[in-house]
Amino acid sequence: MLAVGIQGSPRKKGNSDILLTMFMQALADMGIQTRILQVTALDIVPCKELTVCEKKGICPIDDVMSREIYGLLRQADLVVAASPVFFYNVSAQLKALIDRCQTLWARRYMLKLKDPGSPIRRGFLLAVGATGGQQLFNGMHLTAKYFFDALGAAYSGSLTYRRVESRGQIKSQPNLEADVTRSAAELAAGLTDRTRVMFVCRENACRSQMAAAFARFHGGSRLDVISAGSRPAEQINGDMVKAMAEKGIDMGFGTTRSLDEALAPFAPQKVISMGCGEQCPEVPGAEFQEWQLPDPAGQSMDIMRSVRDEIEARVLALIDN
Repeated sequence: MLAVGIQGSPRKKGNSDILLTMFMQALADMGIQTRILQVTALDIVPCKELTVCEKKGICPIDDVMSREIYGLLRQADLVVAASPVFFYNVSAQLKALIDRCQTLWARRYMLKLKDPGSPIRRGFLLAVGATGGQQLFNGMHLTAKYFFDALGAAYSGSLTYRRVESRGQIKSQPNLEADVTRSAAELAAGLTDRTRVMFVCRENACRSQMAAAFARFHGGSRLDVISAGSRPAEQINGDMVKAMAEKGIDMGFGTTRSLDEALAPFAPQKVISMGCGEQCPEVPGAEFQEWQLPDPAGQSMDIMRSVRDEIEARVLALIDN
């Protein structure tokens, strides 16, 4: 399970930075893998409204968004955005990242593709403002609502603090630690006790990717899923992406992962192999299961579709059992 925090403040160790760090630590204390993006340290090109995303579902701008962040947001179960108020909205740096997520919006609403993680993904807003106006955070709430919608995440709450301006002043807020601990627990409620399943094959480019996607989409509320390969390919299989799109499942921005990389933050309770050869992992305490499935890579699309449908049927049976 992955939680991604997005820090939008241009001020290092400012109040929203302190708040996000506390929130992500509360999630980590629950056993959740966390990662924080310091937006101001990333080279994010603002949206140029090229409209390619609305036609092809990709952004032609070659930067960290296309190379890394889209994929990271797709992996996340929880997304936490933090920012101080700038003219009733988030910082310009965070807004640049949000604007570039038009690509994810287009894939969802223009191309009608379903992100496998969207049924259970949740979003949360952290914000601080220097004044005390009642409408201080209204613009940020609207931006967060549509940002999380583009990510396929339910807007699941917020923590906002008024009259916080000087560096570190957030620490003097009454009940701050209790508020953060409670909100983090509510955000992750029902997700930390899911059965952890790892799907493995050789290249992590086709079969295990499909199995993980179907498991997240159909059973994400019950299964915490990851996939890996004994000899991971450089990229996922293009024909697999097309076959899954025929089912309405979006495999865009997926990346391959080695067994060591997968097992470092993830302790599976069940390992399901679809042909990882002699390098299948031995995970103490994990149940091992072998699914005998042909490798459709390099075969016809009919074979790819047949393997896809067999994997979906087996995943549905796994969820039912």
